[in-house]
Amino acid sequence: MQMQITKAAYLISSPSVDKCPQPDRPEYAFIGRSNVGKSSLINMLCNNAKLAKTSAAPGKTQLINHYEIESVAANQKARTKWFLVDLPGYGYAKRAQKLRKQWTKMIEDYLRKRKNLLNIFVLIDARHKPQKIDLEFIDSLGEWQLPFTIVFTKADKEKPGAVERNVKLFFEKMKENWEFLPPYFVTSAVSKSGKDDVLKFIEDCNLDYAASNARAE
Repeated sequence: MQMQITKAAYLISSPSVDKCPQPDRPEYAFIGRSNVGKSSLINMLCNNAKLAKTSAAPGKTQLINHYEIESVAANQKARTKWFLVDLPGYGYAKRAQKLRKQWTKMIEDYLRKRKNLLNIFVLIDARHKPQKIDLEFIDSLGEWQLPFTIVFTKADKEKPGAVERNVKLFFEKMKENWEFLPPYFVTSAVSKSGKDDVLKFIEDCNLDYAASNARAE
């Protein structure tokens, strides 16, 4: 039995990390370039097409958006509460430079200071060859020593062979700066491929979090 999400609800949008909810449960952040399909992926994972607002206009997400999630792990009855966070997309050039700097600082502060953040899901459009802006953002996560996973999106919009080539090319570029490569998933919000793998990863992180808290008590 796969982990089941039993509740997913919008909680709050915060302009800075100090305004975020109490860090009292596991938290997972989703981030990527504007128009990478972030909202669609979040909605697919949570079985709620209207949870995160999707838009044809890039740059719609401008704050740190928290969603309250409850799930039941495989073979367990107890519900686990955790946060899913939708972060603003990076690299949207049509915004004023001052606003882009504000977003960059807000995102960096959140990622580096949020103590309960267990993993950052970095979304990459599977239709494209490696983009400099994605690689630079990932390098920043390495400098900050933050845990992250790569999620390739929109796999249904390209032929499987092309997706496979783009994924391979991306990791070849990463190897120029990275000794060890992160886990990754190939997903489609349309076909729901990759959904179970992402949820299983979150489930395992939640179980590790609960075990480490139990040892600390």
